[in-house]
Amino acid sequence: MSKVSLAVNVGGLKLKNPVLTASGTFGFGLELLPYLELNQLGGVVVKGTTLQPRQGNPPPRLVETPAGLLNAIGLQNPGADYFLAEILPELRRHQTNFIVNISGNTVEEYGILAAKLSVPGVAALEVNISCPNVKAGGMVFGTDPALVAQVTRQVKSNTHLPVIVKLSPNVTDITAIARAAAESGADALSLINTLLGMAIDIYKRKPVLGSVTGGLSGPAVKPVAVRMVWQVAQAVKIPIIGMGGIVTVEDALEFILAGATAVAVGTGNFLNPRATIEIIQGLEKYCLDNGIADISELVGAAHISC
Repeated sequence: MSKVSLAVNVGGLKLKNPVLTASGTFGFGLELLPYLELNQLGGVVVKGTTLQPRQGNPPPRLVETPAGLLNAIGLQNPGADYFLAEILPELRRHQTNFIVNISGNTVEEYGILAAKLSVPGVAALEVNISCPNVKAGGMVFGTDPALVAQVTRQVKSNTHLPVIVKLSPNVTDITAIARAAAESGADALSLINTLLGMAIDIYKRKPVLGSVTGGLSGPAVKPVAVRMVWQVAQAVKIPIIGMGGIVTVEDALEFILAGATAVAVGTGNFLNPRATIEIIQGLEKYCLDNGIADISELVGAAHISC
């Protein structure tokens, strides 16, 4: 065998390969052009976008941990109108899928954003109901199945694009949240967002982050993320984009074998700006070495022997 198909379909979103960038870790994609060609990626999930510009949380907003990163950016972004006028025209020059991560303060705002951003050049919407670093909306939406359903239906009724709902790990039962999104029309799910955490400066005797708490990402959260992808893959029939601590091709394969149709690299981009490209190459080599003609054959394959 000399050729492998890495193409996948995530709820109507056709990807040339299953490797995406995770929102908030790759800017709008243009910032990483010195390191890679965006055309090589399955897609780019751009920075979280809100209806109005946001300044974000007070500094400090980042803390490095022994195996990850604690952040409290607070969805700093220039707002949907600036994105449409200044950034999207630049993105349209590239041949990959641009997925816009949207976040609202109210259910209605999600619908307004969905309608406003359903334009040529945007391939899909990722609905952020799981950010732990904002006071209004954010994780609150993602911890209540009824609110998850409301937001999902609101977005679906205001767009023709595939709708991907991003889930929070900060819940008791991730499968209940996943089912609420799926039954309300989500085309796909992405998980996990960051785990709520904090750090304390022992010399100043106060929290390090300006907003006290933040979201933990990176290799430390990978076992939690793989477990949740595994559980959700058995609970719903829609595709999953798995993320949480993916740095190497071996990490990506764990998520795919657990049930993810595609994967997204987040904190790994800070360690290695070319991590996504190396993972794509690694997936192709793994398939060739193991006689796998189509990457889709591996999705959920670890469930077979259980």
